[in-house]
Amino acid sequence: MDTTDPDISFDAAGVCNHCHRYEEVARQRIIPPAQRQERLAQLVAEVKRAGEGKRYDCVIGVSGGVDSTYVAWVVKNLGLRPLAVHLDNGWNSELAVANIEKTLNKLGIDLYTHVIDWEEFQNLQISFLKASTPDGEVPTDHAIFALLYRIAAKHGLRHIITGTNVISEAILPEKWGYGYFDWSYVKDVHRRFGSARLSTYPHFSLLDLFYYVFLRRIRMVSVLNFIDYNKNQAMNILQNELGWVYYGGKHYESIYTRFYQAYLLPRKFDIDKRKAHYSNLVLSGQMTRPDAVEAMKAPVYPADLLEEDRQYVIKKLNLDAQQFEAIMALPRKTFLDYKNNRDVFAFAKRLVNSSRRLIG
Repeated sequence: MDTTDPDISFDAAGVCNHCHRYEEVARQRIIPPAQRQERLAQLVAEVKRAGEGKRYDCVIGVSGGVDSTYVAWVVKNLGLRPLAVHLDNGWNSELAVANIEKTLNKLGIDLYTHVIDWEEFQNLQISFLKASTPDGEVPTDHAIFALLYRIAAKHGLRHIITGTNVISEAILPEKWGYGYFDWSYVKDVHRRFGSARLSTYPHFSLLDLFYYVFLRRIRMVSVLNFIDYNKNQAMNILQNELGWVYYGGKHYESIYTRFYQAYLLPRKFDIDKRKAHYSNLVLSGQMTRPDAVEAMKAPVYPADLLEEDRQYVIKKLNLDAQQFEAIMALPRKTFLDYKNNRDVFAFAKRLVNSSRRLIG
């Protein structure tokens, strides 16, 4: 990590805030090896008990990527009965679709797919491009979490098993990726720049979140923090047992994510997310720093394929080259330039972390 993160800070020893934060988050969320077997057994028993008498006992999200696919493999091998949920936002690569199909068929997991209204979603994505913030994947991420909560509530389930984990994704500067839980932020961006009503777009407000978490008692569980999660080993298992195929980069199972991270972020914001991804793997002991520095020398994605993606995205968003270049030339902004509930979420996070320390 470096000063492309505007908020990075270093202590007297030259260690950055992300390293310190990783250590804190790892202590709070990764189950210690000596406790894993017992804690995982307790979790499985809790999920089975809450889902007793129902067709499913938990919900999982699937994208065709490493983390979500490995979660499907893990929960099935734990004897759970998940319902897989997929958001089709119009940007799935053929490889992602094939990975999902092969995985769920081999594991015998039912799939619910929500096909998003393209006119609404296209308009919202363009709103975020015009907002000129580096978190343009918020429209997809917010809809995914809204959908997971909605489906869990519909089926009377209390557990959403996610692929979020400390080992590979604890590091991300706030200004690079804020907002996927903040409907106030999404709504304000679209109010300023959008033209279509978001009548069917899956979303949740703070009130909805309170309903799901405290009244319906739906809990999100990061099961990969309960096990010895090694990314390379997980990929080998998925390839050998499920016929899963790698797609070339973190979250590159989505064409838009691939374009956004490999083309738009480096050119418009001077952001290369590999810095965060590799740093995380270095801190978790799954990559050496020299290997990470060497890997950063490679192009983020082949130039000819990037140009193909650029042309495809411009066409699919119904823009022309001139309109797209005008968007690229807009002044950089962050979520702080728009209405948001950051302070509320920060307060809630402090309460949760305090409770973790008290329980621990």
